[in-house]
Amino acid sequence: MKSAAILGLVLVLTLAGCSVADDRRPAAAAPTSVPTLVSPLPAPTPGVTPTPGATPGCGDWPCDWAARFQQVSARIARSPGQIGLVLRDRVTGATWQAGAADQTSWTGSTIKLAMAVYVLEQSRAGAVTLNPGDRDDIADMLSVSDDEAADRIWAGFGEHDMLPVFQGRYGMTGLAMEGENDDWGALVCRPDDLANLMAYVLGALNAEDRAYVVDAMRHVAEIQHWGVWSVGPALEPGVKNGWLEDSYDDESHWDTSTVGFVGAGQRYILAIMYQMPTGEDSLERGVRTLSDLAAALFGQATPAPAVIRPS
Repeated sequence: MKSAAILGLVLVLTLAGCSVADDRRPAAAAPTSVPTLVSPLPAPTPGVTPTPGATPGCGDWPCDWAARFQQVSARIARSPGQIGLVLRDRVTGATWQAGAADQTSWTGSTIKLAMAVYVLEQSRAGAVTLNPGDRDDIADMLSVSDDEAADRIWAGFGEHDMLPVFQGRYGMTGLAMEGENDDWGALVCRPDDLANLMAYVLGALNAEDRAYVVDAMRHVAEIQHWGVWSVGPALEPGVKNGWLEDSYDDESHWDTSTVGFVGAGQRYILAIMYQMPTGEDSLERGVRTLSDLAAALFGQATPAPAVIRPS
C-alpha cells in the first residue's frame, strides 16, 4: 500500500489483493443519452412540511447558494469529459442541475444501493428469507462496496428481474443494460436516476429498513470516504460511491459516481456522475473532482479530503 498527498487530497492506493475493488469493466459502446425525466419527489421525512423558496429574487434557493452554484458550474465546465450533477432539497422541493445531467454514465457500484434496497423489500414482504450470509453481503455492499457480495446478491435474488423494479418503483427510468457482461456491472443511468433512488429510500422505504440503510451509508468504510462524504461530518452525510474502468472505441475510460444525502433529516440529495475521456482520465481525477464538487456545493473548502483504494 502506498500513500500520497495531492493538493490536500489523500489517495490511499492498494496495488493488489483487493477483494472489494469497484472496477467492473463492461466492454460496450459509450453510454447514450436519454430524454430528461424528473420524477416527483417522494414525501419528505414524516413531520416535515414543504415550504416555498426561501428568498424573493433568488429563485428556489437561498441567495447564499448562488456563489456555490457558480463555483460548481465553473469546475464542471473546465473538467474534461462528461459530468452530470443533480441536487435536491427535500424540504422545499427545489432542484438544481448542472452539466450533462440528462446523459447516462456507467453506474459502477452505485447500483449496489438499489440491490440492497430491493432485497430488503423482498424480505420485508415475505417473498424471500435472508440468511446471515445474505445480510452480511448487503452490509458489505454498502460498507466496503464488495463486488463478490454483489455477485451473490445478483445471482441469488433475481438478476435481471430486479431491473423493472429499479426502473419503475425506484424511479430509475433511464437505467439500461449496455455492457457485454450483462450483469449488475454493465448498467448505465443518469444522475437523476440515482437521485430518484435516494429519494425513494428516504421517502418510501419501510422505516426500519430506511434507518438501517441511512446508518450504513453514514458509516461506510474508508474505501468510500469521498464524493458526497467529502462535505464533512458536521453535515451528517451518507454515501454510496462507484467507479469502473470501461472500454469502448478501443480506448480505456474511467468513470466515477457518487450518490447520497446531506444535512439534518437527510434534507439534501446529491448525485454526480463523471465519465472521463481517454488520455486525460484517472481514478484520482474522478475522486478529486466529485469530492470537490460536493464540498463546494455545501460551502466547504477545496481541495476536499478523500480516500480511495482501487485495485
